Amino acid sequence: MAKVRPKQRASGKSKQAAARRRAAARRRSRQRWAVGLSALVAIGVIVFVATRSKAPEGAASTALTGSDFHSMVVDPQNAERLFAGGHSAVSVSIDGAKTWREIASLRNADAMGWAFPESEILVGGHPGISVSTDGGKTFRQDNEGLPATDIHALGGGGGVVYAASPQAGFFASSDGRKTWDVRSRQRGQSFMGRILVDPGDVDHILAPDMAAGVVESRDGGRTWTDLGGGQGARWISWSPTDPKTIIASVQRGAVISINEGGTWKPLDLPEGVQIVEMAASEADLMYAGRHDGERVSVFVSHDGGKSWTPGAKSSR
Repeated sequence: MAKVRPKQRASGKSKQAAARRRAAARRRSRQRWAVGLSALVAIGVIVFVATRSKAPEGAASTALTGSDFHSMVVDPQNAERLFAGGHSAVSVSIDGAKTWREIASLRNADAMGWAFPESEILVGGHPGISVSTDGGKTFRQDNEGLPATDIHALGGGGGVVYAASPQAGFFASSDGRKTWDVRSRQRGQSFMGRILVDPGDVDHILAPDMAAGVVESRDGGRTWTDLGGGQGARWISWSPTDPKTIIASVQRGAVISINEGGTWKPLDLPEGVQIVEMAASEADLMYAGRHDGERVSVFVSHDGGKSWTPGAKSSR
């Protein structure tokens, strides 16, 4: 009868080897799991990129202006093209604030005032006046003949360009900016933003005055009348169909007048909005900009400011 040998107890070395084999198996299993997870994440990223909204390459959903927000203006000939600017950067949208691109040639232009004379776009700031003759694609400096290059307010119409500076007051050019005529040494020193020119009367102008609110001249800037609206006015806009309606962007939000500045009341806006602009070529279309960090989120109203919707979902 064959003898049955008793099972031998595993030695300490054998136990250690078995433990190492089990640990190695667990590591291989975790590595396979990690590789699979990475593949799933990569597939998810590819699907997101392929299915997100098809904005133009390099475009953003908010406007880059830098650490401050000075201006937001709608092209008077195209209600879906608007510019937003600050000290260090300016961005443009051509689809009604859905997407934005920075204009590289306006870096550090300090865009405060804007004018759209025939075949040109003008921007005023601390360096002077920047000029575009290619529809806003590129800009160059042109300060020839300026009484001062620190331009805080700018506007134009009917062959006349108006400008204001804390250094030289209020001045105008009617010969394509070859020469400038100082109209007032005092008024204009605290102007900021876009100067409005009445399309029916080139001598009738409105300006935002940081000290006095909205101010009006009917003699081309030689004398002025205060219309009120609140101190800290830095942007004004008026209705293309009813010039009696004026919106002034002031220190806290914006105010509206429907009787040429006779009385004012607060405009109902999304929280934090700093500048409101009416589109000159489309009644009831308004844009409102809110600065956040170095970018501006823009809201759109198609009913004269009764309701607002985001121009695009924020990318922040």
